[in-house]
Amino acid sequence: MHLDGLDHANLRCRPRDLPAALAFYRDLLGLEEGPRPAFDFPGHWLYAGGRPILHLAARETVGPPEGPAHGASFEHIAFRARDLPGVRATLAAKGVRYAEAPLPGFPLHQLFLTDPFGLRVELTFDMTDPSNAGT
Repeated sequence: MHLDGLDHANLRCRPRDLPAALAFYRDLLGLEEGPRPAFDFPGHWLYAGGRPILHLAARETVGPPEGPAHGASFEHIAFRARDLPGVRATLAAKGVRYAEAPLPGFPLHQLFLTDPFGLRVELTFDMTDPSNAGT
């Protein structure tokens, strides 16, 4: 078996919560809405770099996930990001709280924030990229 990378994440929410999901992932984080199959339930596919990386699936009943053993869960979803100074300014202007976590020994800097559903979201910045200078 050979894996080439993570394809997408799926966030399931109630239809009435789709506007909050779009406000966070599309409007705040800048993912772009794109083509989505004609499923029989509402939702959106959000793209980055031309790829659909976050699927929003809306169902009226959202039960607990089936699967992980007790004591195990996915802790967060992470996105590669650019323009660390601009992202900080945007989050501050919108009153979005976040925590910073530079990675010792790696040229990476992380910001952690929480989406409208209480899920942790990581933004990872490559500090060798000039767009992330000015920190």
